Amino acid sequence: MTNQISIKGPDREEVVKVWDDQIDLSVKIAGSGPALVYFHPAAGLYWDQFLDRLSESYTVYAPEMPGTTFGNPYEIHKVDTYWDLLLIYQEVLSKLGVKDAVAVGQSMGGMVACDMAAHYTDMFTNLICLDPVGLWRDDAPIMTADLYSAPPEKVPGFLFKDPSIPAAQAMFALPTNPENIPAHVGHAVWTLGCTGKFLWPFPDQGLGKRLHRIATPTLVIWGKDDALVPVVYAEEFGKRIKNARVEIVDNCGHIPQMEQLEQTLGLVQGFLAA
Repeated sequence: MTNQISIKGPDREEVVKVWDDQIDLSVKIAGSGPALVYFHPAAGLYWDQFLDRLSESYTVYAPEMPGTTFGNPYEIHKVDTYWDLLLIYQEVLSKLGVKDAVAVGQSMGGMVACDMAAHYTDMFTNLICLDPVGLWRDDAPIMTADLYSAPPEKVPGFLFKDPSIPAAQAMFALPTNPENIPAHVGHAVWTLGCTGKFLWPFPDQGLGKRLHRIATPTLVIWGKDDALVPVVYAEEFGKRIKNARVEIVDNCGHIPQMEQLEQTLGLVQGFLAA
């Protein structure tokens, strides 16, 4: 299969000074309409067709975690704890004037979105989590350590049931100019190091103790064949978040909005319309 995927991408970028003006935080923005905030996974912000489609109805704000912005790697050294990270995200949204937003989070971004909703109970109108991390069961270990230590050729298998699909091929494609490949690979490795500061070796920051605080209408979407975070965690999030709706997507791995775009988008749009 080919990797010919058409992605429009963000319309603009804003750099917001936060954390006592010590950090320049990049936010990619697209679309118009009500606000929607997208919190990216551990691999960093990858603007995909899902975000393109959401930007047809919403103003999508996608903040990049400090240190994961290409060309600005050392901001991560100014973020000491996971709690600092949550405060930084709250500050950037406040400075952008983002209110009454929908929150969407993928994997690590799902954990962040849940914790933001638990800490700031009036911040979001709706919460959508796509295969979030953040909990732990001894009988269903999350494969974070295996992902981080795996050779590059094994990584797609953690994220996709079928790594050969065009969306997966496009995401993992190297730059066409060979001279740009070392910087591209270096940035990818560095980004995982930045997010690993809060995920390694176990992505458990005590979120389970706080999920009960979430009052926002919540949709949890999970790939049935997730090899990174077992599908049993869908039930865990569903039980711990009051009145959460849980949807399992068949024939799908860790990234449902890429592997089963139309079904995932339909679930999200239906939930928001209701």
